[in-house]
Amino acid sequence: MDMRKIKKLIELVQETGIAELEVRDGDEQIRVAQFAPGTSAGPSESASALAPTSPPENGPVLEKGAPGTVMPAPMAGTFYRSPAPGETPFVDVGDTVAVGDVLCIIESMKMMNRVESDFAGRIAEVLVENGKPIESGAGLFRIL
Repeated sequence: MDMRKIKKLIELVQETGIAELEVRDGDEQIRVAQFAPGTSAGPSESASALAPTSPPENGPVLEKGAPGTVMPAPMAGTFYRSPAPGETPFVDVGDTVAVGDVLCIIESMKMMNRVESDFAGRIAEVLVENGKPIESGAGLFRIL
């Protein structure tokens, strides 16, 4: 399928606000999906296949013996603590979170991806500054 056609389909989905569009043209098929606020796409198979097996060297590092569990970034991108500039952060230090609670957004390839907690507990530390680039596997939060 021609890249111009694909770009037009993406623009159509974004402009109209529809959740999903699937087009078949002979043997070719493309599906464009847009996630509404409050939902999460989660990492795709290809993203998890490309994820490093160990945390990057330039990511935040906890002191040896620091209590808690580090919530890693599922992908590389730009870290945002709130849904929009000037709005309240999803979580602050001291907040209690459950598995599945939204912790932050990572902007990757012009897509806003909500990051949900893999752990239940209390936010002990935010390891990344708002608006800063992060690598896949870098620590985002320390959860007790």
